[in-house]
Amino acid sequence: MPKRVADEIAALPEPRGPLRRPCADLSRRVRLLAPLLDHLPASSSSSSSTPLADALGAARDLLRKTRDGSKIDQAMRGDAFLDEFAGVNRQIHLALDALPYNTFHMPQEVQEQVALVHSQFQRASTRTDPPDTQLSMDLAWALTDNPSDPALLTRISHKLQLHTMADMKNESIALHNMVISTAGEPDGCVDQMSSLLKKLKDCVVTEDHANDALTTRSASIKHRSPIIPDEFRCPISLELMQDPVIVSSGQTYERSCIQKWLDSGHKTCPKTQQPLSHTSLTPNFVLKSLISQWCEANGIELPKNKQNSRDKKAAKSSDYDHAGLVSLMNRLRSGNQDEQRAAAGEIRLLAKRNVNNRICIAEAGAIPLLVNLLSSSDPRTQEHAVTALLNLSIHENNKASIVDSHAIPKIVEVLKTGSMETRENAAATLFSLSVVDENKVTIGAAGAIPPLISLLCDGSPRGKKDAATAIFNLCIYQGNKVRAVKAGIVIHLMNFLVDPTGGMIDEALSLLSILAGNPEGKIVIAQSEPIPPLVEVIKTGSPRNRENAAAILWLLCSADTEQTLAAKAAGVEDALKELSETGTDRAKRKASSILELMRQANEDSLKGNGH
Repeated sequence: MPKRVADEIAALPEPRGPLRRPCADLSRRVRLLAPLLDHLPASSSSSSSTPLADALGAARDLLRKTRDGSKIDQAMRGDAFLDEFAGVNRQIHLALDALPYNTFHMPQEVQEQVALVHSQFQRASTRTDPPDTQLSMDLAWALTDNPSDPALLTRISHKLQLHTMADMKNESIALHNMVISTAGEPDGCVDQMSSLLKKLKDCVVTEDHANDALTTRSASIKHRSPIIPDEFRCPISLELMQDPVIVSSGQTYERSCIQKWLDSGHKTCPKTQQPLSHTSLTPNFVLKSLISQWCEANGIELPKNKQNSRDKKAAKSSDYDHAGLVSLMNRLRSGNQDEQRAAAGEIRLLAKRNVNNRICIAEAGAIPLLVNLLSSSDPRTQEHAVTALLNLSIHENNKASIVDSHAIPKIVEVLKTGSMETRENAAATLFSLSVVDENKVTIGAAGAIPPLISLLCDGSPRGKKDAATAIFNLCIYQGNKVRAVKAGIVIHLMNFLVDPTGGMIDEALSLLSILAGNPEGKIVIAQSEPIPPLVEVIKTGSPRNRENAAAILWLLCSADTEQTLAAKAAGVEDALKELSETGTDRAKRKASSILELMRQANEDSLKGNGH
């Protein structure tokens, strides 16, 4: 097994792109292990689960991922990729550590070579070369809205080895596959990458035109139609593609052409003759954008699709025509789990893109179908479904449709049992739906508060903030405040105050300020020794946090003189005086009110002592 994996690595083509050096180094080191692999004991050489076999498998997978992945993504996230290479080198180093190769019957020179490669893996596992500084600076500038310098784009193109329209097509497919595999890009990164790809493509087209001008100067050139790049032609019709889609083999076709092929009963890819694992058609948005840019640059108007009036209306308003939406709905209804997963993933992406998509997808009847998929046994399908509903819920009219489809109990169940990302997106969906006041009651009654609190404690930083935001919105309704207090939220919020390194102090104070307005909440907060952390925030916190801390302290002090005296003993008076003069309007009022309570408490204490 290890020998076969090493042979697969050796057969990989020469690496390209910004990570070609770490790829080449890793591949070279693995090839140098070949003599060792030839001398492995039979039990080790045939096993597929030894540490060395696992490590070499990880190396092969990383090299393949880098070969097929987006070069722009690799440049923008250079540190993360270099960390992956260091991790794989470390895995191989540790596997060699555990392998007693010095006891094998190998020639002395082979022993020495293996020892040398072993030490190279060790050094590579602890050393992370810095990313290309110049490339990072160039990318940062190219991603701004400033007009791009052709020389800068040429330099980036050279570093990424994106020189031709074929390279651009491969990069567009890699970006698209990345979006599909991750089910949507985080933080708008793919939009940035697509924008940069367009600039690089324009640079290539400009350079091609400049080269043409140098070699084909003639009066007739202006009368000649531009040559359509092969990458923009459908392999079936050989015409310029208007609606490019990707089939399961990875090839791109014009939607109408490949649909006719499939409708005729064919189950293979027309270009490669590979059997198709499914008949889903995934829109190639990046390539479609490149074609549009090329047409605009060359003064070409794409021919209009032959559609009925209903199709034309849909085509103007969304990324799919009517037939495409019907196909998506049929795939959601199918009993095929792969089809459902792929369709839900497409809807997730489409609903994220624009408001017209959200309208058309809902009108096509997707919402009840997606709600049904929340109960899917496939975690990825479940994640796609809840995130698609989140994206659809951004449009106000869709909120009622989602609730009317009895989605809330199922979203709550996903919040309890789903994967971490699914739970986080479920929390965000509940927040979106809770913007409608009557939904706050329904969501709270469905049992959402306890699993939201659980996510608040053990989620990722983004998940914790999504949970906190959802809980805050739900707790505008008094009944949900009681539910949150009974579910034990106060102790967790106080922990965030005591240990502000968790990054949740803003959310904790906002939640405590709204819970303290409830009688039960106020009692529980008072029992949790709140004075020291609240006083510390009033002394050193941000303006917003000082305001919330003062509001909480005022609610506690106005109900209990002991809390007032404890705050005074904690030395908060000077900070309150300063806050009453320089804080926000609300902070000034609360600080002045607390100072007045302290003055009254002090007078009452003196009277009680007979002075």
